[in-house]
Amino acid sequence: MKIKKKWLGAGLAATLVAVQAFAQAPGSVERGRYLMQSVVACGNCHYQRGPQGEPLPEKGLSGGMAWDEPGIQAHAANITPDPETGIGKWTDAQLAKAIREGVRPDGSLIGPPMPVAFYRHLSDDDLKAIVAYLRAQPAVKNAVPKSSYGFPLPPNYGPAVTAVKAPPRANKVKYGEYLANIGHCMECHTPRDGKGMLVKGQWGAGGQVFKGPWGASVSRNLTSHATGLKSWSDAEVAKAIRTGMDREGKPYRPPMGFGFYQNISDEDMGALVAYLRSLKPQAFAGTK
Repeated sequence: MKIKKKWLGAGLAATLVAVQAFAQAPGSVERGRYLMQSVVACGNCHYQRGPQGEPLPEKGLSGGMAWDEPGIQAHAANITPDPETGIGKWTDAQLAKAIREGVRPDGSLIGPPMPVAFYRHLSDDDLKAIVAYLRAQPAVKNAVPKSSYGFPLPPNYGPAVTAVKAPPRANKVKYGEYLANIGHCMECHTPRDGKGMLVKGQWGAGGQVFKGPWGASVSRNLTSHATGLKSWSDAEVAKAIRTGMDREGKPYRPPMGFGFYQNISDEDMGALVAYLRSLKPQAFAGTK
């Protein structure tokens, strides 16, 4: 099944392609907009979806996207400022804690697929910017069902996060790792064990299978192994991330958020690619 090209840029400002992240004030709505509409890509899950799985950005970040897998019946939350069905009654501190620690104001834990383990790396400034951006969005009333799990959630995702600072941009590999973390790239591009845990010894080796209206897609190997990106140029890697096309022009399938990644600045893309090049080469962990 071909993925409609119009999905890729729906509702996103094309001018973001030229925006350089260093020009955005730390903690500002503008910085939040850049992050949300590029590497962090929250709308990839929190947009409502149409009958073919296509995102509906005109309905904002009002949630409802569903995951129905063994042990997981999850629904993406409404994260617009609607006071009844969204986050309108949450304080900034409560919203920040929910994003970075996975804890709601009532003390309950947010379950998968929310990538809390990766969002714990969000810097204080970037977390503040994302909260500011969410506050600036139109409120959309959309009641979302509660998620349920066939297994107990952990008591927490780790100790309280007190302060996080992003690495300096001058260190391309470290800053690229930071971007990959807040973009939770390895949440999909690392294989999982029988308990659903990421296999850290195969970081970036791909192989996870994602089923949806598009059929089944398999996350590719992002390491510089022969079964991964070894023969790819940096420009080819960047183009694939931004366009959702492989080197032969064949479209990749969701859930990769290409419609958001097309807006990643050149500087940030260079850092991301530098980080991928630093990964230990690993054989592809799945089957094609």
